Amino acid sequence: MTKDAYDGIKLLFKLITDVFFREIKVSGAHNVPKDEPCIFIVAPHANQFVDPGMVIISNPRRFSPLMAESSFKRKIIGAVARALRAIPVIRPQDLATKGKGQLLANKESPTTLNGKDTQFKTQVAPKDTIVLSKTLSFVVTEVVSDTELKLKTELTLEAMEYISHSTAYKIIPHIDQSVLYEKVHERLNQNESIVIFPEGGSHDRSEMLPLKAGFAIMALSAMAENKDLKIKIVPVGLNYFHPHRFRSRAVVSYGVPITVDPELVAAYMKGGPAKHDAISKVLEAGYEGLKSVTINAPNYDTLMIITTARRLYRPAAEHKLTIDQVVELNRRFLLGYRHFEKDPRLLDLSQRIKAYNNTLKYFGLKDYQVARTQYTAYSAAPILVSRIIKLVFLAIFGFPSLLINSPLIILSLVISQKKQEEALAGSSVKIAARDVLATWKILVALVGMPALYSFYSFLLFLYLYRHGYAHSFGFSLLVWAALPFIQYFCVLVLENSIDIYKSLKPLFMSLSNPDGAAELRRMRENLSDTITAFVDENGSTALRDFDKSKFDKMELHEKIESRRILNGLDIAPTVLTKWFDDKNLFNFNSNSSSNGSDDSESE
Repeated sequence: MTKDAYDGIKLLFKLITDVFFREIKVSGAHNVPKDEPCIFIVAPHANQFVDPGMVIISNPRRFSPLMAESSFKRKIIGAVARALRAIPVIRPQDLATKGKGQLLANKESPTTLNGKDTQFKTQVAPKDTIVLSKTLSFVVTEVVSDTELKLKTELTLEAMEYISHSTAYKIIPHIDQSVLYEKVHERLNQNESIVIFPEGGSHDRSEMLPLKAGFAIMALSAMAENKDLKIKIVPVGLNYFHPHRFRSRAVVSYGVPITVDPELVAAYMKGGPAKHDAISKVLEAGYEGLKSVTINAPNYDTLMIITTARRLYRPAAEHKLTIDQVVELNRRFLLGYRHFEKDPRLLDLSQRIKAYNNTLKYFGLKDYQVARTQYTAYSAAPILVSRIIKLVFLAIFGFPSLLINSPLIILSLVISQKKQEEALAGSSVKIAARDVLATWKILVALVGMPALYSFYSFLLFLYLYRHGYAHSFGFSLLVWAALPFIQYFCVLVLENSIDIYKSLKPLFMSLSNPDGAAELRRMRENLSDTITAFVDENGSTALRDFDKSKFDKMELHEKIESRRILNGLDIAPTVLTKWFDDKNLFNFNSNSSSNGSDDSESE
């Protein structure tokens, strides 16, 4: 892999992610060893195509990713994989075949699987897996005949019931991965690095899937083969606020490198139980490392509780936090939640938080909008009018862009939703298969955008040529090259239009239902007091390094708001000096745009 090829791929991913995400923050990159060979373990695997790109643009080291061999067959992904010198991984599930004949359960011998018109001798081999459904599979230990197999474990009652009602089954072959390990060893011996997603496939769960032992075996076997090799395992956490949404936010966190103990390498070389114990210990160390850089909630209800509690925790809420600080605080709140999970006080607090969130849904508001309902009718009316005027002004510029890109938007939605349905049907770990949405939106845009803009430029060329304009081809080519930049500018305009639109809801509530707004603010205030008191009182019990005064040195929200370009209807005196700052170019009002990381969670 040449440096130019890698840098080119990195630049491509940087452009893609800068367009798809509103903000990306990298933390802990200083933890990455500069010279030693590294195995980067990345989780959670929330986006098939985006996740590797996030690691590429954030990692100070060049590396070779491990990718499914089937991905090499795709034109775009395959080209990128070859440019990165990715190491192909043969996934057994990609080689699954449909079994012939009908299976018959043997109730007298649960470890025996019989068949009618089956061809076990030609279709099945020892160590292959018979798959009945997403959750029912059994490893073969012996092929007795074309109609009889011996299984490693007994057939369950559920499996027997399934066999009696269905004739469909698949056979997944056992794959010898020795070639894979040889290629990994070769790269590590050359002081290179590899990237692996130890969960296996992508998913959309709030909690990491159980890690596969591949990375642990790779590290131990490489060090057993080369006594002078010192491999570091670096955990990388991908924390998305909304992984499938366009213009969301993300944090890439690098954890403290894990050193593989030479004693574990020696135990691995002994084989038997000592080998399995060594692999388990490295696997556990990797899992703990990933937990330190991710928010690993057991379910989305728990995740909603801790994010709401974090937003309402007064010392943090009063200060401007960066999105990486938000992720870290969410992680620490989750640790505290797990520590007090069965505490009656926390159970009661959780119910109050759920009630508050349900009340927000009833009024159609987000938590960050509650404070913005405090305007009186006298003050809310002119602000509402001014924002509607700004919204119309921005929409005039943004709507043509939406119209021009509508074929691409429709196509990406149709294809991504179709792929979502296919992924959900073929997986037992996905909840809604949102992990494929961002991937296919980006892939469709990469192919469709140049094609669509070329079509528009061709139509312009035909129009200019027919009307006898000079330099019609050159002008059309210039328009084709300029369209992506113009459209990106329009995306930012539309983005801020949406932010202004969202800011209208609390103003409408201030005017239409002031009593309800006041009750909602009171509910939030009381809940914030209770959460703050509980955390300050019990934080040191759950976290040894708890410090309730750690936020005191951070800048307050009030100071941030006071420096906005426009505040209400008054133009700040420094508007001219800030106008061309890309961070402030579209911030028309302190309350019109998203209020940093908190809003990104609530959109």
